[in-house]
Amino acid sequence: YMLLPPLTRKAPRRAPHNSPARVRVCVRLRPGVGSGEGQDAPCVRGLDSRSLEIVNWRNQMETMKYQFDAFYGDVATQHDIYTGSVQPILRHLLEGQNASVLAYGPTGAGKTHTMLGSPEQPGVIPRAMCDVLKMSRDAVGSDWDVSISMSYLEIYQEKVLDLLEPSLQDLPIREDRNHHILVPGLTERELVSFMDFERHFLPASRNRTVASTRLNQRSSRSHTVLLVWMHQTQRCPPHAHRAAKLCLIDLAGSEDNRRTGNRGLRLKESGAINTSLFVLGKVVDALNQGLPRVPYRDSKLTRLLQDSLGGSAHSIVITNVAPEQRFYFDTLTTLNFAARSKQIVNKPFTHESLPGMERSWEPGHLGSLGVVGGVGASGLEQRGWARSQDTWVLWEGSWEPRSPGFQPPPIPNNPGVLASLPSLGCNDAHVSPVQITSKEEKEEAGILLIEKKKRGPKRKVSQGGPASHENQAPPEWQLAVRPDLLAQSLKNILALLNDGSAKELTALHRIGRKKAQLIVAWRELHGPFGKVEELQNVEGISAKQVASFISANILIGIGSLQ
Repeated sequence: YMLLPPLTRKAPRRAPHNSPARVRVCVRLRPGVGSGEGQDAPCVRGLDSRSLEIVNWRNQMETMKYQFDAFYGDVATQHDIYTGSVQPILRHLLEGQNASVLAYGPTGAGKTHTMLGSPEQPGVIPRAMCDVLKMSRDAVGSDWDVSISMSYLEIYQEKVLDLLEPSLQDLPIREDRNHHILVPGLTERELVSFMDFERHFLPASRNRTVASTRLNQRSSRSHTVLLVWMHQTQRCPPHAHRAAKLCLIDLAGSEDNRRTGNRGLRLKESGAINTSLFVLGKVVDALNQGLPRVPYRDSKLTRLLQDSLGGSAHSIVITNVAPEQRFYFDTLTTLNFAARSKQIVNKPFTHESLPGMERSWEPGHLGSLGVVGGVGASGLEQRGWARSQDTWVLWEGSWEPRSPGFQPPPIPNNPGVLASLPSLGCNDAHVSPVQITSKEEKEEAGILLIEKKKRGPKRKVSQGGPASHENQAPPEWQLAVRPDLLAQSLKNILALLNDGSAKELTALHRIGRKKAQLIVAWRELHGPFGKVEELQNVEGISAKQVASFISANILIGIGSLQ
């Protein structure tokens, strides 16, 4: 294979560029099947290295022209496709940025051959792994330690299955606080050499679900995703850490059951495949139209592709088409999808952190939902709280047990530091408590107290030395929380409402077994909730109960943590 140049101390890495990157799309035309009179007339013709044309079905005398980032004709080799379209995006892995390669097309168009190939003509996956592992070896002479690991899964009938350690368990899909998509429980294998990759990947590939149909003797009955992780750690201070992910995706092909002759299980499989590909098309359309809601959650496939389409990856879509006239409408539909996909713009960025800054985005950090009472699925860093009987105050920083003489950092008295508590319709914060026993301690520490409105004349905000309240009723104080933390917490609650099982939902306050079942049933019928307030649309849950639910999951348990 043509490999990437080695990394040396004399050739330092260039600084990462966090600029938008359009999804690149190339089209590969499969050679025709058959010869002589038995060969079907072609309906597609290449024009140059970027363009092709297809017959207009409305008028056989006209053709429709398509232009992409690259076009590979029926004589193009595996090497041409890899070096021309795939290899250039692998360099971004060294910058701590994600990359994604996706093979799309109808059944029998050559997607699996493009991605896997054969021992004589290796495809994208073995060539990419060879280059990625060479990067890690070449890093020996650089200032970075590089480690490579892999996971391999398939999506079969809307179930996420581990191919490295096969089982019937449907693995969950989760999203962390940095919007990284994770699959808890998915097997991960460390790789040092290409032999390590072959030892794990070849047996796992045989675990993929395939079957024979009229159009394809070895038709893929599932989508497969190979996840390759590159972790880099700087050897010298500041010991920065970079984490990048390479996704290599081989999609199952869309099928016309009238031509494939699918029955029984094959029919059910093709239904699941076509449904997920339909949702994929909806995601592409939503991204192109700038819709506020992109339906990633409508299928397991699009959930896993969230980073590849409209996310933070440098992505290439390899569109495979067949030349035969009998596949005309499959080819036309595929080309239209490819034309829409090339309009998507991703926003890659460097995933870099310093020791102690943030928890890394690994499946082990997922756990349970981050509602009040502990750190959960989102991995939210803990915040400090000061509380007395009638006051709640939030400041930046990590929580530590209060020692004698401890004083929280002062907060400037300006309107931008603390805002009064928004309505329960807003998102809430993930917090941990620290107790300050008296109001005087807070005032001496310079903590801003926001007085709760009462009947009668308005009171002013007090700060600084002890305030005189002679001949006055003791004031009540209301919660003052940073809006961004409020927003993050309710976002986590919404994620559990949309993804959690009935059993998981009962972990939320005010949600019992019956309400959890009602929520799951409503979600299956109407789709995911857009916001937590939509719980009142569930039969048997009133708006008042929703308000109580939000309040309970925001505040209950804080006092018990003291």
